[in-house]
Amino acid sequence: MEKGFFQKVYDVASQIPYGRVTSYGAIASYIGSHGSARMVGWAMNSSKNLPQNLPAHRVVNRNGLLTGKQHFGGNDVMAQLLISEGLKVEDSKVLYFEKVFWDPAIEL
Repeated sequence: MEKGFFQKVYDVASQIPYGRVTSYGAIASYIGSHGSARMVGWAMNSSKNLPQNLPAHRVVNRNGLLTGKQHFGGNDVMAQLLISEGLKVEDSKVLYFEKVFWDPAIEL
């Protein structure tokens, strides 16, 4: 049986390394759904209902902005999780984004 869209997203997101980030669009493209970044965002928001802990905080927008931060129980929680992994975050944006960006199309 073929996996559903959300499960494909979760399979990729679960592999994002500690201290790295990827984008909604990069995940969408990798699973063959280019242009479905918003749906990846919906999947990330729904991931809080999963039994396993998914590193949803490592998924940001294409410019490194923490656009999903309101879904983490406070505006600073997502940033704090990333900072605890050694990333630099300022004004809700990952600094040195290109350096810490993890592209599943290259890495997987």
